[in-house]
Amino acid sequence: MRRKISTLALVVGVAIPLLSACSTVRAYAQTRNSSDTPFTWSGAVQSGRWVYVRNLNGPVRVEQGTGDKVEVRAEKRWRRGDPADVKITVRQVGSGGGDVIVCALWNDRSSCDEDGYHSHNDNWFHNDHNDVQVEFVVRLPAGVKVDASTVNGGVDIEGATSSVIAHTVNGSIEARSSGGAVSAHTTNGDIMVRSASLDGDRTEYVTTNGTITVELPASVNADVDMRTVNGRLSSDFPLTVEGSFSPRRLHATLGKGGSTLRLSTVNGSIRLRKLS
Repeated sequence: MRRKISTLALVVGVAIPLLSACSTVRAYAQTRNSSDTPFTWSGAVQSGRWVYVRNLNGPVRVEQGTGDKVEVRAEKRWRRGDPADVKITVRQVGSGGGDVIVCALWNDRSSCDEDGYHSHNDNWFHNDHNDVQVEFVVRLPAGVKVDASTVNGGVDIEGATSSVIAHTVNGSIEARSSGGAVSAHTTNGDIMVRSASLDGDRTEYVTTNGTITVELPASVNADVDMRTVNGRLSSDFPLTVEGSFSPRRLHATLGKGGSTLRLSTVNGSIRLRKLS
């Protein structure tokens, strides 16, 4: 059975009050009292290439740049420990403006690449003497893609004009692209996304403790999967519901249907918004 819903607004229980993970990060940041000289780097990157930013403890912010150069700024903060133990590295893969990989490495046995962060020491975060936090600010040229990840900290991407991938564990994500698809994953934090398109066969926005708000163009076509346990589902788009109806799970067609759009949380609301 297929049913047309002009405006979707389903109330699912009462959302569980939660302490925002990004509030925790901000509170921690306010207690810091030291910093060293910021790390800076810049280099030319061709349109269509990727910038990968890998962090573990601290936020990542991406801003719109000018010209054809990526600009990286990293600032360390700490209360205990030695900031010299955390190394900031940047390397460019390929000649003539290839991909850029930016890393904050907490020990000599750590590395990072296009696939993520790799550490052979599982005790980096549990060491009371290693509380160094790294704050990244990256300025992105037009047409360059970005893949930004951290563990403890928020990810904020503004002014991107191509594909965006954002990932954290304890922190919120705000990501906007005027010319590409955006995907976002966190565990403890809200997700707020504005995406110019969907990415291939599947685009996902996933959290456990937080709300999800996704803004898409009016012309988008997708097969929609929305799931929550404690929260509310709402959509500005007319949706054609497929199969049986559940207040906690919705399978529907948006427009003509197409690639899968998955939005999932446990404790939080999901909002699908239409860009004006």
